[in-house]
Amino acid sequence: MTAPDKTPVLVGQSLSLRDIEDVARRGRPAALCPEARERVKASRAAIDAIADAGDHAPAVYGVNTGFGALAEKRISERNILALQANLVRSHAAGVGPDLGDAEVRAMMLLRAQVVALGSSGVRDLVIDALIGMLNGGVVPRIPAQGSVGASGDLAPLAHLALALMGEGEARFGGEKMSAAAALEKAGLSPVTLLAKEGLSLINGTQFMTALGSLSMRDADRLLRAADIAGAMSVEALMGSKKPFDDRLMVVRPHPGQRKVAENLRRILSASEIMDSHANCGRVQDAYSLRCMPQVHGASRDALDWAEGVLSREANSVTDNPTVLLREGGGADLVSGGNFHGQPVAIALDLAAIAVAELANISERRIEQMVNPALSNGLTPFLAPQSGLHSGFMIAQVTAAALVSENKVFCHPASVDSIPTSAAREDHVSMGSISARKLGTVVENVANVLAVELLVAAQGVDQRRPLHPSAPVAAAHRAVRSLVPTLHEDRPLYENIAALKTLILSGELERAVEAETGALA
Repeated sequence: MTAPDKTPVLVGQSLSLRDIEDVARRGRPAALCPEARERVKASRAAIDAIADAGDHAPAVYGVNTGFGALAEKRISERNILALQANLVRSHAAGVGPDLGDAEVRAMMLLRAQVVALGSSGVRDLVIDALIGMLNGGVVPRIPAQGSVGASGDLAPLAHLALALMGEGEARFGGEKMSAAAALEKAGLSPVTLLAKEGLSLINGTQFMTALGSLSMRDADRLLRAADIAGAMSVEALMGSKKPFDDRLMVVRPHPGQRKVAENLRRILSASEIMDSHANCGRVQDAYSLRCMPQVHGASRDALDWAEGVLSREANSVTDNPTVLLREGGGADLVSGGNFHGQPVAIALDLAAIAVAELANISERRIEQMVNPALSNGLTPFLAPQSGLHSGFMIAQVTAAALVSENKVFCHPASVDSIPTSAAREDHVSMGSISARKLGTVVENVANVLAVELLVAAQGVDQRRPLHPSAPVAAAHRAVRSLVPTLHEDRPLYENIAALKTLILSGELERAVEAETGALA
């Protein structure tokens, strides 16, 4: 594997989902873009002008007023600082399991990105402090539940901001402690929030966008893993590659469908197993083999669209009110609804459906291989001695259980809404739930594909002395480097876990691409 990239990601410039993953999972550092720093200073000047005017300033939401349903409540000059600290403290009301370090780091990067775009009115000192925590290994404790995705992800982001203030809890060096202690160990100081800065830190969609971005990166790997596992299953079942003919794809020109067919043709090229039955009497394979381009391809097209939404959101201003700088100087503070999570919620709900379909069809291919009535000569459940050994009988049951569970998680959260904040926030996105569901579905699909690899590798073993294509053989070697051929029954849970890691790490994909070149 290549060494981690240590070139800083520049906050305030366009971020990709890959950038987010590099910072969140691989420890890539971040830094504030110099051009962004100038924008930030200009937008802060607009807030300072209001704050300096004191009680004579016009009412500006979140600067000298209350929040939500209390927006008409004017706050006096002497209470401006207390207003911001109270906002963060009161909104830190999350519950449930803590987010992992990667998810929190992605949130921190995205929150720094939002305010660095120069429309939030925070000081550059606040952004530097956020980036300092990120690079210094301070990970705020953020509970996973409590956001409805309306004024953004208020509760989770408040827990993040609380740590920036030196309050609440955080992890440092893998140990949980007070945020104040974590900052001290990292050589950092708490931040005292000035006018609007508390609001700017908690208003937005960075919880759902962070979790969604990491899940989308995993989902992208699952797309190619599904093609590879499916191709290995075609070899194990002595199926045909004729349904992947590009001429069929041209006359139904969905882009994802054509990419999958191309991948399958490349992975299945020059196979002794396939050549051995070229003139058999079998007319058509089951849909789970024959229709991979159509099913995998539809998931690809849906995920491409969802990735576009997430990429835009990662580079969007999502707090309120927004500081809109005028050409030639000055600024307007405009209240709007850019914090609303509906675009992200719908995208993540669709992504969950799209990813789940990879497992739906994969489980059917597993059934084809373990069922002696369908497996084209493989032993029942691919067991060495059927009856004495159960083989992969329950591995298929595990896959079926995960597929069924996904059907529950694929119910869209974004069609729900519940009024909050005394009905001022009377339509909410539930995007945080969409994000959490997607993460679960991605994990389930990775496990189902791991089961398919486990079973298909055994099927390829049973076709010896015939050899599969070179790319399938490369995938088979990658599997066998972690999981031996089944010669007698053994616990399979460790095998499934190892192959899940093989998939999500990208190692399976890289093994095959050494033979095929880059897959689509």
